[in-house]
Amino acid sequence: MKSLSRSLNILVEKYLPSAFLFALILTIIAAAMGVFLGGSSPLEVADMWYAGFWKFLEFGMQMVVVLVTGYALAKAPLVNRLLARFATIPKTQLTALTVVMIVSGVLGIISWGLGFVGGTIIAIEVAKRTREADFRLLVASSYSAVIATQPMSLALTAPLLVNTPGHPLEEKIGLIPVTETIFSPTMLLVSILGFIGIYAGFAFMAPKPDEVVPLSGEISEPAEEAKPQTVAEKIDNSIIVNTIVVIFGIIAISLYFIANGFNLELNIMNFIFLMVGIGLHGSPAKYAKCITEGIPAASGIVLQFPFYAGIIGIMAGSGLIVMIGQWFASISTEATFPLFTYIAAMIVNVFVPSAGGQWQVQGPVMIEAIQNMNINPATIVNAVSVGDMTTNLLQPFFVLPTLGLAKLGLKDIWGYCMTAMLILMVISGTIFLLVPVLGW
Repeated sequence: MKSLSRSLNILVEKYLPSAFLFALILTIIAAAMGVFLGGSSPLEVADMWYAGFWKFLEFGMQMVVVLVTGYALAKAPLVNRLLARFATIPKTQLTALTVVMIVSGVLGIISWGLGFVGGTIIAIEVAKRTREADFRLLVASSYSAVIATQPMSLALTAPLLVNTPGHPLEEKIGLIPVTETIFSPTMLLVSILGFIGIYAGFAFMAPKPDEVVPLSGEISEPAEEAKPQTVAEKIDNSIIVNTIVVIFGIIAISLYFIANGFNLELNIMNFIFLMVGIGLHGSPAKYAKCITEGIPAASGIVLQFPFYAGIIGIMAGSGLIVMIGQWFASISTEATFPLFTYIAAMIVNVFVPSAGGQWQVQGPVMIEAIQNMNINPATIVNAVSVGDMTTNLLQPFFVLPTLGLAKLGLKDIWGYCMTAMLILMVISGTIFLLVPVLGW
């Protein structure tokens, strides 16, 4: 595994472009496929690209809110102190790896945004105190741990989307409760076994003591807050205003769950993280400042998401998504369709790095394909979600905030992530092949 990850790192250093250029190259590839495989003219493809460019602005904003509120939550004083305390536990590279992956995985279960940011923070804090640990390994393992536990994350996009009233496929599949997706035996097993497998992989990939690259350079520490002096500053930092807003938010959240039961969807999850973050920071001014600091971490999403939405427009408008879905359906049986859906989702995710966005274009095709099969639609949601999650270790889109916080380049961690992806592919593929046999 050390040899494999090292070889992949060498390839990345030589050939991998920047994440933004990667998005542009994928745009060109998708356009070429739309012309030569989809049969559309270049003008039609250009029109599809532009139409798709702005189609998912609302969803893109939801993703930014997930990430930025996760950042603010991870940077809250109480959470920061807790992460710093965990960081004092490791004394060796193996224990450092263990602490980083467990903390990152747990945070990822709460929210992938919190996991990516909080996981990177714990990796930095551990690396400061454990010079025997390789910083690149810790950051890569943190990101991979969040990916591994994502199937049972409370903020997993596609399952929340199909449980949100008014979603595009509601007439065909209704509302699918999270007990059949996030909390299903399939997703729990993928998460647990995936985490164990990736942890073992990183333990084997850990560099020898003479090959360790420790944390170098300075990671900026938060400046000490000056006491408010003017009336305006005192109002901005008012704990009274903060408390009233939080109490009002708790009432709104309570009313939501009373009316809807334990019905998790994107908007309520974002609202909960917003209120918890405001409460933990103690004042409106401190929370606003933290959100401002977190915005750069979302810059990759702001810049690149429209391009990926444009790719979705090309793949949907030219029929490429339908072609992929129909081809997999044509070679599948009821026993193999979950596995092939998983594989198809991995392929599509390289071009459409968003479980929610991917579901909106791939979901209808897969749901149509099972109309004459005895397959639970929730199984398709799960397979698409896990397929998307798996190649997130290949597609650099969601690792951008992690790299920004850690001050690393994609080439520093991609070899490790690629190896983790291969492990996850074997585990997840096996599980989805067994799903029909187990009756899940």
